[in-house]
Amino acid sequence: METLLEVRNITKKFSGVTALNSVNLRLGRGKVTALIGENGAGKSTLLKIMSGIYNDHEGEIFFKDQAIQFSRPKDAQDLGISIIHQELNLIPYLTVAQNVFLGRELVDRFGFLDQDKMNQKTRELLHKLKLEVAPGALVGSLKVGQQQIVEIAKALLTESEVLFMDEPTSAIGESEVDVLFQIINQLKEEGKSIVYISHKLDELFALADDFVVLRDGRVVGKGIMNQISRDELISMMAGREIQVIKKSEKKSSDKRMLRIQNLWLKHPKNPQRPILKDISFDLAEGEVLGIYGLMGAGRTELCESLFGLHHRILTGTITLDNKETSFKSPIEAIQHGLAFVPEDRKKDGIVAGMSVGKNISLTVLEKVIKRGLLSKKLESKLYRKHVESLNIKVNDEKQFIRNLSGGNQQKVVLAKWIERNPKVLLLDEPTRGIDVNAKNEIYELISKLATSGISVLVVSSEIPEILAISDRIIVLSEGQITAEFGIEEATENKIMNACIPESMNK
Repeated sequence: METLLEVRNITKKFSGVTALNSVNLRLGRGKVTALIGENGAGKSTLLKIMSGIYNDHEGEIFFKDQAIQFSRPKDAQDLGISIIHQELNLIPYLTVAQNVFLGRELVDRFGFLDQDKMNQKTRELLHKLKLEVAPGALVGSLKVGQQQIVEIAKALLTESEVLFMDEPTSAIGESEVDVLFQIINQLKEEGKSIVYISHKLDELFALADDFVVLRDGRVVGKGIMNQISRDELISMMAGREIQVIKKSEKKSSDKRMLRIQNLWLKHPKNPQRPILKDISFDLAEGEVLGIYGLMGAGRTELCESLFGLHHRILTGTITLDNKETSFKSPIEAIQHGLAFVPEDRKKDGIVAGMSVGKNISLTVLEKVIKRGLLSKKLESKLYRKHVESLNIKVNDEKQFIRNLSGGNQQKVVLAKWIERNPKVLLLDEPTRGIDVNAKNEIYELISKLATSGISVLVVSSEIPEILAISDRIIVLSEGQITAEFGIEEATENKIMNACIPESMNK
């Protein structure tokens, strides 16, 4: 097997904390290597070193048996090494085409930008990925799943020989996943080397030839993918056996905490094609209601509508705790007892340039202010309370939240809302990009919150997750409720059949 890229004895430290410790890895031509590990194991750090983002590390990197040293990401790109980041790396105020060609712009013979050629090439890439958006559309106007496809198109523009994919399917639907898998298999046939990071083990067994497992910054296992079992991989990742925790049988409550009647959400640009159509359902006190649907079904828009984000184009009745409401802003929703953990953690869930402690206290500033001034003592007390109760892995309260793993960032987002003790908690993809162990911790937390009387509405694109944590499941398709199941009658087949639009069944 020809080796394209190799790292030897790579060690990387952040402020005295060792993120990687003497890591060795070889990537073969025409192979997909699964890089596996819990959040914080060092996967993303290793990718950033191999793609030139981090260059202050110990150890050596070899490309086609030649020792190389990157001073910037463009050095890696020029060699033919690209990366698709877990956290989207797009500029929202530029168009799709401008993002795809950023740093690689096409010019005509006079030296001017050739916008027509860039738009045409972008259109071809998006068509290949089955994303029908205009090249001139602003990236900021797209949903997270659509932005993920743009990120993939950006990486595929270059003829890269080594391609790193960090959770590429975390925000895309089933049809987009199928297309991506086809592209990966095509790249393999072309002799490309692909490193694939995902917490969805089914994807890894379907795609990968080889695997490498990281734990606490060290390689703890490697081998051929079809020669290891799922349980063996999970144990290797965690250093212990992990069982998926399923919600215990629910004690029903007669109290309706939330009632939605005849909810319609107009499309801001095309009123004739509403995003949500005649949505009606109840949510009981202490109930976990799962919402499932394909990308574009209206899942995120439903949460946003309940949280007061679309009041100008929303009609229908929302009754919270027996009081009819009409929230005109998120702050009104918060004041009345709603909390919302958004799908895009980086954009909407955290303030990346602030510390962990300050992020936790953002929603309850009144609890950390004394005599009109911010109390460090009260802020520290709040920080310690949630770090201990949620098992958040952090050096200290002053550590920037952007330096935490995705799973620990999500726990901080949950902590700031839990502190408000909401009546209804809206969770949009709460375990996106999170490892198996962290998922179980969040599942257990959701169960505890429901037991305490908090009503929880959970949107998820993973059917096993919906089945594991829900008391009841509602399926959306093209903005409409197409099915409702009690957990005892719900199956993967029933849910999937209900979420497929009728037009796709014909």
